[in-house]
Amino acid sequence: MVYTEFVSAEALVRSIKSTVNKLTISNEERPVGIQIYGRDVVSMVEAAKIVEEAHPDLIDLNFGCPVKKVAGKGAGAGMLRNVPLMLDITREVVRAVKTPVTVKTRLGWDQNNLIIGDLAEKLQDCGIQALTIHGRTRSQMYTGEADWTLIGAVKSNPRIRIPIIGNGDITSPEQAQTVFERYGVDAIMIGRGTFGRRGYSKRFGIGSTAAPLTPLWILIGK
Repeated sequence: MVYTEFVSAEALVRSIKSTVNKLTISNEERPVGIQIYGRDVVSMVEAAKIVEEAHPDLIDLNFGCPVKKVAGKGAGAGMLRNVPLMLDITREVVRAVKTPVTVKTRLGWDQNNLIIGDLAEKLQDCGIQALTIHGRTRSQMYTGEADWTLIGAVKSNPRIRIPIIGNGDITSPEQAQTVFERYGVDAIMIGRGTFGRRGYSKRFGIGSTAAPLTPLWILIGK
């Protein structure tokens, strides 16, 4: 499964051509998810309805992007500082569309606020169909190593019923196998490791190598 580059909800609502063009999906790419980000309920709900018209297999809400121009404005990982709003957005998007809705987020804002355990349960209660967790905080950006132990703790929580997808630092089939066995995740998402690597999917025995995968992400199940 692949995901599109994340799309600005505000730009979609304003019908910015370059953003709308990112919704184009070919059948060869399926299954495919379209990921959106934003900072208010109204624009995220409206954007989700627009995305649904492109007929993706799922709609993913990005609450994990750490870059300043996104998180600094309260979107992406910035939502980790406003969990009630994150939950309101998630709940209302789920209600507004028939397409399955998933979420991608991080462990928390910083090491003093590792909220993913409680947050995962609350997001599940909003009606999402799966949760992807990147094993870093927003403050870490992409530095240091991803902490898969907290991802594993969410997966082992008996109250969690939805699939848990792990993300962070997976660059080889061997690493993928290790995290499956050690942490029990339902799938892994590979992001930055695919950028500019034409034969990446072939290493994992999936997909086609006919074209670069950037900016798509690969989702690998057990």
